[in-house]
Amino acid sequence: MRKLGIALLGAIIATPAFAADITVAVTAIVEHPALDAARDGIKEGLAAEGYADGKEIDFIYQSAQGAPATAAQIARQFVGDNVTVIVPISTPSAQAAAAATKDIPIVFTAVTDPIAAELVATLEKPGGNITGISDMSPMADHVALIKEITPNVKSIGVLFNPGEANSVSLVDRLKEVASGAGLAVVEAPVTKSADVQAVARSLVGKVDAMYVPTDNTVVSALEAAIAVADENDIPFYAGDTDSVKRGALASIGFNYFDVGVETGKVVARVLKGEKPGDIDVTFASGTDLFVNKSAAEKMGVTIPEAVIARANTVIE
Repeated sequence: MRKLGIALLGAIIATPAFAADITVAVTAIVEHPALDAARDGIKEGLAAEGYADGKEIDFIYQSAQGAPATAAQIARQFVGDNVTVIVPISTPSAQAAAAATKDIPIVFTAVTDPIAAELVATLEKPGGNITGISDMSPMADHVALIKEITPNVKSIGVLFNPGEANSVSLVDRLKEVASGAGLAVVEAPVTKSADVQAVARSLVGKVDAMYVPTDNTVVSALEAAIAVADENDIPFYAGDTDSVKRGALASIGFNYFDVGVETGKVVARVLKGEKPGDIDVTFASGTDLFVNKSAAEKMGVTIPEAVIARANTVIE
């Protein structure tokens, strides 16, 4: 089994010793429920294609714990260890992997806008050593949901890290869709998770609702922002459904475990001999509606019965 040459920040999912020539190296910018679900789904998808961890492959996982410099270090170490495939979860980790190698296959997942992130030039047969799955949020559905649940909302405060290319793309899209729906968007930049609560507080009195896209910095400290919303009766919406389980009011989003499973199947295609550059970049499919009645009560919101009736998951 290949060993990592140096100790790095982050968690490693250990595997028993066995004789395998295939190493699938997975890395994420940070650990939070959505990205963790994607990681577990990748392993499941690989197993379903005949690549079980501890049998046919060596599955390695590293988290950068929110630090881009560590993400770059992890990527370089994977290259130094000559792993078989690198599977970065999130845009920052994918960018780090792409910068580290032009030879080892890369299959990314949970990357919002792979073209804007300069990972690929085209989605169809991207060429080179990179392909993967995008999790571009259904922003028009998010804005429509906000208006349906809280029709009096006129302004939305969006918390995001401008250093994350994925978040910049999502905020641009939010502004475009919101403008067409007659809503104003107030940007609230945050560069590190420790500042999330303070930035959320800065929006109090300035906006009618808060929204966080699939931004890794903010989502890793989500509860701090939600506490501000709860204290001030501000509806708080999220770009991913896992955040609804953690106290956001509602979201329409992907099941990230399923996204991971689909990613694992793409990785299997590469392991079976296909070149990443010949595999189209695809978009995650399927969207679930999650609502949190308990969170709504804390925020002074009554969720319409029509929304509850069509929700895939209702958290009491």
